[in-house]
Formats: sequence, structure tokens, C-alpha cells
Amino acid sequence: MAAKQVAATGPDTAWFQRDRFGMFIHWGLYALAARHEWMKHREKVDNATYEKYFKHFDPDLYDPRDWARLAKQAGMKYFVITTKHHEGFTLWDSAYTDYKATNTPYGKDLLTPMVDAFREEGLRVGFYHSLIDWHHAKFGIDRIHPQRDDAAARKADQPNIKEYAEYLHNQTRELLTQFGQIDLLWYDFSYPGKDGKGHKDWQSRKLLNTIRKLMPNIMVNNRLDLPDAPDFTTPEQYQPIATPTDDKGRPLVWEGCQTLSGSWGYFRDEYSWKSVPQLLGMLIDGVSKDGNLLLNVGPTGRGEIDYRAREALEGMGAWMRYNSRSIYDCGAAPKSMATPPDCRLTYNKKLKRLYVHVMAWPFRDIHLPKMAGKVAYAQLLHDASEISFTEATSDMPHDNMRGHVPPGTLTLQLPIVKPKIEIPVIEVFLK
Repeated sequence: MAAKQVAATGPDTAWFQRDRFGMFIHWGLYALAARHEWMKHREKVDNATYEKYFKHFDPDLYDPRDWARLAKQAGMKYFVITTKHHEGFTLWDSAYTDYKATNTPYGKDLLTPMVDAFREEGLRVGFYHSLIDWHHAKFGIDRIHPQRDDAAARKADQPNIKEYAEYLHNQTRELLTQFGQIDLLWYDFSYPGKDGKGHKDWQSRKLLNTIRKLMPNIMVNNRLDLPDAPDFTTPEQYQPIATPTDDKGRPLVWEGCQTLSGSWGYFRDEYSWKSVPQLLGMLIDGVSKDGNLLLNVGPTGRGEIDYRAREALEGMGAWMRYNSRSIYDCGAAPKSMATPPDCRLTYNKKLKRLYVHVMAWPFRDIHLPKMAGKVAYAQLLHDASEISFTEATSDMPHDNMRGHVPPGTLTLQLPIVKPKIEIPVIEVFLK
């Protein structure tokens, strides 16, 4: 069976490893620029120029209940929202800044109704919060700041990282005291070294102690520059080749964070959108390695989820309607179970069921080595139609019609034509 995963500190992660699929939401002033959430950094935009987005931010079509329904229909079980991204703009009515949604033309708190809407749909709540703040006067210009190459701005800069850290801690307290139980806290990000910032700047140890005191059951990610204290690790924009491990080789609780296209924030003219099979492949591949998928949407400046994102999530939801049993409460298959070519295996330990995800439809047969005598029944998951199988024994004669397979092999006999579903799943009931 799959190795038991461990978190170095903090709460029980069982719900997280059961639910497997979440929605990431990147939303802020950059939605108006509509060309990447890092555009302020990329284009070296100063605060005065960026102010136009603050003055025109008015998401009049914002309906968080619609977002929550879409997430639920896609099969997502939790969500994580950018309470503040690197630009420094906060979605809630923070007492520690004027740079917030309530001071825009929209004039209202965006976070509270979002939390309420997702909770009403049964999803758990996660908060992303940027450690970085390019708007705060005391943050200090460093190597990734938008004014990094502005000599005059560097000269005039008057940073006070202790004062900024106090601001960071105060806003964290607000997030953990004003919105009820929060399940995930997703910090982003540290970049220690020359002209960078890390745990000393954020006062990460003190911050983590405060978090544990205020909300002992919350899960905290691995980006506080405290390598001994993550509850889960967060590979970004790539698929790990194997389950991530700590420095002692123990498997970590992990969540891959991925975009639907090449940007996290709304990007009007970005066209490298992933197909539904690609997205499902990332989800399945992650679960087959004991991981989660946090899949991002970037709502528009008017507060709607882009039609391309909506179509992708609806496509995933259509697949999850029939195949979610192979995702929820599943993880990596026992190491004794070899993965057939062009497949991914997930396993439900409680039910003793193996799920064979067929990524490329073969001609007739899928061979499962060393599985003869271990299977009671098999079916296509989406329609519960039986899949016949044969079991090779040591005394079986060579069969020119089926080809030679090693003794102990169980062969699933598939229909010639691939079923009309994006990625077919075979549910194998073990004895």
C-alpha cells in the first residue's frame, strides 16, 4: 500500500487528502489590466501609474454564489482566494490599509460574501495571502520589486521591514478572527538571499506561532521560508515525477497548483489554454502520486469567471460526475501494483478498489502483472458495465490469439471502441 504521508507540524490533513481537488482564485486590480497578475513587476509600473486600476475597479457583475456553484459542479471540494496579492490590494475591509475593495468605486467587502457562498455549497475555505507588498511604503524595493531598476526610487526608498512585518501579522490576525474557521492558509512567497526577503523579514516563526494559537486546525503551506514547518508542500506549474519527499525521504502531503492557461490573473489575450483531457490528466496524475490539484481561475474586472475557464471547468465536472470515485479518498496504488503503459492508477484503501485510468485507449487488452487471483470484479466506472478478464497461470499453453503473458498476469478485456468519455476509468474490485 501507499506509504503514509506525514506533515512536519500542525493539524490532521486527512480531509485534504480525501478531497483532492480545489479551486484557486486569483483576483485583484490586475484583472483590469488583463495581462497577467505580475504586470506591475513585468512592466515596472510605479504606484502612481497603477492607481488608475484602483480608481476604476467596479466588479458590478460579481456573484460569488455563481463561482461557488461552478466549483462544486466541477467536483472541487475546497477553494483558496487571494485575499491580497503582491500588488498589495486587499479584498476585505482591513483596518490596517486604505488600499482595499471598500475604497474602490465598488465600495463593498468582496471576501465575506465569497466565503459565505462557498461554505453554503459545502466547500472548505482557504486564504492565499501575499508576503510581498509592492504598494506598502515600508516594504522596501528589492530585486523583484517593480521599481528595482529605478535609481531615483531606490535612493528615495525608506524601508522599514519590522514595520511591514507588523502590518503582515496584523492582517493575518484579521483573516483568522473575522471569517470563522479557515481550513488553509496559503502564503506566497519567500525569496531569501541578496536583495531578497525571507523568514527573518517576515518574522515567520512568530507569525506561525500566532497562527497556531488563533487557529490550531488550520493547514499552512511551505512558503514562509521555514523548511521544518510546512503542513503541505506546493509544486507550482509542473507535475512532479514522483511523490515529493522531505530530506529524510518521507513522502510529504502535497498539492500541485496549476493554471488553466499561462496566467493566474485574468489575461484577455492569452491563448495557451489547456484542454479538458490535459486538465483531467493533471488531476489524475497528481492523485496517482498521493497529491492534490489546486486549479486556478482568474475572474474578470467585472467579477465574472471567463467563458474559457467556465467551459474547462464544466468539462471537468462532466467527467467527475461519473468518475469522482477514482479521485476522492484515493491515492497512490500499492507499490506491488505495476502501472500498465499509458495508464495511471489510483487506489481507495478503505474500499479496496483499484482504478485504472486509461490515458490512451489500447487495442483490446490491459495487462496487470501479478494481479491474477486478486480481483473479484471489474467494470467501466462511468456506466458500471462489466469488464471481463482472464488470468494467466503457469500451466496455460501459449495462445497465439492472445499473445504470451507472464504467469500471474490479469488481463482486462476492453471493447474495441473507446467509450465516449474523456478518460475512461476501470474500477477493479479486489478480493
